[in-house]
Amino acid sequence: MHHEADARFPAQERFADGALHLAGRPAKGTSGRTHTVVDPATGAPVYTYDLAGAEDVDAAVAAARAAFPEWAGATPGERSDALHRLADVLADRAEDLARAESLQCGKPLKLSRGFDVPGTIDNTAFFAGAARHLQGQSAGEYSGDHTSYVRREPVGVVGSVAPWNYPLQMAAWKILPAIAAGNTVVLKPAELTPLTSLLFARAARDAGIPDGVVNVVTGTGEEAGEHLVGHPDVAMVSFTGSTAVGRRVAGIAGAAVKRLHLELGGKAPFVVFDDADLEAAVHGAVAGALVNTGQDCTAATRAYVQRPLYEAFVEQTAALMETVRLGDPFAPGTDLGPLVSHAHRDRVAGFVDRARAYARVVTGGEAPGGDLAAGAYYRPTLIAGAPQDSEVVQAEIFGPVLVVLPFDGDDDGLRLANDTPYGLAASAWTRSVYRAHRATREIRAGCVWINDHIPIVSEMPHGGHRASGFGKDMSAYSFEEYTQIKHVMFDNTAVARKGWHRTVFGDRQQHQAV
Repeated sequence: MHHEADARFPAQERFADGALHLAGRPAKGTSGRTHTVVDPATGAPVYTYDLAGAEDVDAAVAAARAAFPEWAGATPGERSDALHRLADVLADRAEDLARAESLQCGKPLKLSRGFDVPGTIDNTAFFAGAARHLQGQSAGEYSGDHTSYVRREPVGVVGSVAPWNYPLQMAAWKILPAIAAGNTVVLKPAELTPLTSLLFARAARDAGIPDGVVNVVTGTGEEAGEHLVGHPDVAMVSFTGSTAVGRRVAGIAGAAVKRLHLELGGKAPFVVFDDADLEAAVHGAVAGALVNTGQDCTAATRAYVQRPLYEAFVEQTAALMETVRLGDPFAPGTDLGPLVSHAHRDRVAGFVDRARAYARVVTGGEAPGGDLAAGAYYRPTLIAGAPQDSEVVQAEIFGPVLVVLPFDGDDDGLRLANDTPYGLAASAWTRSVYRAHRATREIRAGCVWINDHIPIVSEMPHGGHRASGFGKDMSAYSFEEYTQIKHVMFDNTAVARKGWHRTVFGDRQQHQAV
């Protein structure tokens, strides 16, 4: 058993050779600027590295482009075998991955061990199998004179930009379907959290995935990210992050007419009807709002509770939030770690502080002192009485903050659930099959859970619409993002002069000698 003092991942030692992974080898960035990864639980620096610049992105894209023909030409079975080996390597290194993730993100080790790492391994195993099922439409004769079939072909070099809240999972969600389909990838992780992306790339190399198939460039969004998105040899862009940055990415990619996949912000509603199991709803709300310290685009953020249960829900949710234990992410008794950075903690606190002018902070609403004062901690927070059009109801806070509002009739609850620009995830809580089905039909979101909130599985798609973006991660549906559909058509008649040629030649064909 590791002692707390030696439990943290030795990042500076492990990545002394740089925060880039180019053509199978580690490298240092050449931008001339450095960045320091900070442990958000302590404020202590843990890794200082050279940021990638435009030349590094060019080198990564060149490596990916060079690797593409061979990897795209590999059989599905060969790509599947490589991904099975990768799943095994990741499993062997699971504890390393969990400790690196908890160090850079501040998430409790029990979350990294129990969700981020096993979820990534499971995703890898899923895509190892899915690589052998990339099929097009069966061949058939649709015109009567031709045989048609559909080919699915890889797009080319994919430029992926991953966020800081689930660095390992989101890197895997982007890399795995792309390479399973025969593409090559250049990933730009968030500069705050590069460690597990680098571990993933090294695992891919050690699993025998050819050099250049998976590349990592760690740099700023303004320099490395924008250069990657706009690079002429990048055929597709996949971005996960805020809606505001997503608009910028869409503008750059759209100008170059690139394939684009966006997974953006969310403001998930949590609709509790008056026949719900109140205990289940309260526990689901606290867990769904606080997982990963609320830094989750599908987190429960807006609880709409039908009037008969409203007061009890507020009281019981606040009481349960107060039992959640903040602490060192590496300590076994910790339920909630810090936010990813002090700057982000201050942003979250700003939302809550401004809300005091128009709403009631029922519990939380402050940073803890004492042993946790040096970290980017914030207490679990419940806000009641906020108007529907207020900032805390409409904007993505991305922290351990749940806003609760009452509603009267079912129509009202579902209308309020849809009343933000976002559409990523939602949940409804009821014992009525009719209410449940109505909620799944009428709530406009990419995922609607019934009597639960937040679970995901590799076999099912994740993604939203409206301001939450478009396209899917995970599942076989993700191949729609990472493959081109090509229609192939064969003439079956062996006739030189087709009937439709008369539209060009008129009656001249019949007078010409054969």
